[in-house]
Amino acid sequence: MFTQPDRRHFLRVASAGALVGLGDLGFLSKLRPVSADETKLDPKLVRLHADIEPLVQLVEDTPRQKLLEEMGAKIKNGLSYREVLAALLLAGVRNIAPRPNVGFKFHAVMAVNAAHQASQSSPAEHRWLPLFWALDNFKSSQATNIKETGWRMSPVKEDHVPIASKARDEFVKAMENWDEESADAAAAGLARSAGSNECFEVFARLGCRDFRDIGHKIIYVASAFRVLQNIGWQHAEPVLRSLAYALLQHEGDNPAQRDGDPDRPYRRNVKFISTFKSSWADGKSDGESTKSLLATLRSGTDGDAAGQVVDMLNKGVSPQSVWDGLLLCGGELLMRQPGIVGLHTLTTANAFRYCYETTANDDTRKLLMLQLASFLPLFRKAMTSRGAVGEMRIDEMKPDMPKGEPWRIEDVFADVGKDRAAAAGKALGFIHGTHEPKKLIDAARVLIFLKGTDSHDYKFSTSVLEDYDHVSPAWRDRFLAASTYWLKGSSAKDSDLVKRTRAALA
Repeated sequence: MFTQPDRRHFLRVASAGALVGLGDLGFLSKLRPVSADETKLDPKLVRLHADIEPLVQLVEDTPRQKLLEEMGAKIKNGLSYREVLAALLLAGVRNIAPRPNVGFKFHAVMAVNAAHQASQSSPAEHRWLPLFWALDNFKSSQATNIKETGWRMSPVKEDHVPIASKARDEFVKAMENWDEESADAAAAGLARSAGSNECFEVFARLGCRDFRDIGHKIIYVASAFRVLQNIGWQHAEPVLRSLAYALLQHEGDNPAQRDGDPDRPYRRNVKFISTFKSSWADGKSDGESTKSLLATLRSGTDGDAAGQVVDMLNKGVSPQSVWDGLLLCGGELLMRQPGIVGLHTLTTANAFRYCYETTANDDTRKLLMLQLASFLPLFRKAMTSRGAVGEMRIDEMKPDMPKGEPWRIEDVFADVGKDRAAAAGKALGFIHGTHEPKKLIDAARVLIFLKGTDSHDYKFSTSVLEDYDHVSPAWRDRFLAASTYWLKGSSAKDSDLVKRTRAALA
């Protein structure tokens, strides 16, 4: 495990523009640093907590071309990081519908946590930039939402909200019946009567139950609860209502009344839970079992993969060896077809891993592993409809080791975005030659700050850079090298947002 980012090293990397084309983030010094500890209404519109409502309205109503300047002025006058983060999430859930897909414009909501995590991993004086990006991203999605439907979250029907003692049961029943109106009212009741841990347990299981929207449902569960941990549970009600609405997205008629393809893995895996031995979590690390799981994930069905996970754990293989196989498979699928489906294997795996580490329920932990194992072959199948899928194998990746001195950071990122295989080989060679993967991670994060233009840039980079530490030491360098298939290279142009932010703060 790495220690906290070394501020002096990060600043040297950020200032050494000649090394990897990182540019200059010095303009951010015009805003006060963020400390590590900070982290009249329309009656048809849901009301938010009184202390955050004015700021959310400012975010909603300020034109996109003026919002950064308005927020910059307020930050200089004392507006806190936590307040900006809360306003971002709440403006998103009130103004952007997670329909018809939990994706596309709705990424402005799901990427708030990614921006926050990027901020947390940065030195204090750089922590505003990801949030400025997220503010601008919200305005873009808000405009799309207005153009499409004009949807905004309305007040809950108070006479339908269940009493505290019945809120959880009513919510679970409504969600199992795919009953949107009842689920909305029950979600409000749950937020008002239950704590964050209880609510998380319910939503984690619901978020992993179907493969619709290529993993975005579980991604939203993880990201929503992670942000709520930082902004305060007093803001939970509109977030949980939005989350319930997203999780109920489906095609065709009521899924509870049919045997749909997206629902079969969950129904099967719920039954698999009872086949786990009581000692399932006590196994030992086994690299050969990890390779065997990878082989199954390459060619087997979702049922084959889930069945092998049960067999591994019951034979005394550690859960970590299972997770190694699942995360490595995500990296390999990205290598085989860099694109929207491939990158979501890793953002989805990250959400599953977070939920696995956060839940206190053993059955939920088992189910999360089984569901991710089932999702990965479904991702593989989805990729085949988008074109050719390569044959690369992450466990056979070879480091590119130059004669003499090892590769430099700038050598690696010069190839990122141009020659993916070469970049991955150089990245692995750099790590093997220098034994300093943290330098690679720091440079990758700065490049996202400077050149990231899309929600996926933040979601993907945040996921893989976090999950590096979730992979066993024997495999993690390959996992990190595979991420170069979708990271930003030094030759990419700086985002217009960086230029706008620099000008706004000059």
